[in-house]
Amino acid sequence: MIDFDYEALRCIGLNNTIIARLADTSGCAPGSRLCRITEYQRNRITLHDGSAEFSARALPRLLADTPLCVGDWIIAATNPLGEVWISQRLSPMNQITRADSPPIASNIDTALLVMGLDGDFNLRRIERYLAMTAGAEITPLIILSKPDIASQREQKIAALTARIPPGTEYLEINGTDPASVAQLDSWLGPGQTICLLGSSGAGKSTLTNVLTGAAQETSGVRDGDNRGRHTTTARSMHICRSGACIIDTPGLRSLSPETLSSAFDDIETLAINCQFRDCRHDGEPGCAVAGQIDPDRLHNFHKLQREVRRNQQTALERIAERNKWKSLMKSAAARSRQKRS
Repeated sequence: MIDFDYEALRCIGLNNTIIARLADTSGCAPGSRLCRITEYQRNRITLHDGSAEFSARALPRLLADTPLCVGDWIIAATNPLGEVWISQRLSPMNQITRADSPPIASNIDTALLVMGLDGDFNLRRIERYLAMTAGAEITPLIILSKPDIASQREQKIAALTARIPPGTEYLEINGTDPASVAQLDSWLGPGQTICLLGSSGAGKSTLTNVLTGAAQETSGVRDGDNRGRHTTTARSMHICRSGACIIDTPGLRSLSPETLSSAFDDIETLAINCQFRDCRHDGEPGCAVAGQIDPDRLHNFHKLQREVRRNQQTALERIAERNKWKSLMKSAAARSRQKRS
């Protein structure tokens, strides 16, 4: 059995669910300790043992079978040379993942979905993040940042509330105003783990700085399109002044196959009554979905379905599909030339 200091580790998110998973560990080296990954980069892993952070490496046999990520609870030991090696990972409570890539973060209590009320406002993107969190069974909280520079604020909020699932909460927060950020206090209790998701430039790093007193680099958005400059390039966990843990992430895009149904359960429920089992809700007779769902939401659903299918394809399958469409386009162009001649 691993010895651990509950009070020390509780400040970085330890709870009874994680403690129960210690029963599944075996064969640990003498002096092994329970730690949490607070930063994961290609060449560096940073651990926290409740009192201090330090660098570590993972045993090759572990990495071969288990992709690690920020938020993981692991078992580590120091060898006679003073090197810290990770030997085991505890099974996570939940995990945010993308298709065909390592996991993003694990053991999350609440996901803050950050979207600016400026040019960053994008309902399709927020639906993407809601799909991610629903697939991981993580409670989402939408953060509408930059209300101080918002245009058409009321119209945007009305459009948001009409699109998101019932019961999904949202807050308007100015990340540069501590009094505004204080609205998050009830989600930031000691030992809670929060993950920030959002596009680059949405204000995630600014919010992290206010909550933690950290000095992460922040930058503005590009003129013209309000796109961010990817200030955050690695996932990292920080301790908030309130005692909560917050994980900042780079801008995200891809979805995994398991995430769509729960985020678009209104479409899935209506589709049961479609005349055809394979109805695509795109003009087929007897469709029970078209006309009942906001057209833009339905369009986004189709777009995300195509993305999930592409994510599941192998490289050879993607090449074959590309060649198929090239051939079809050449045939169409040839027929068009024949008609003109």
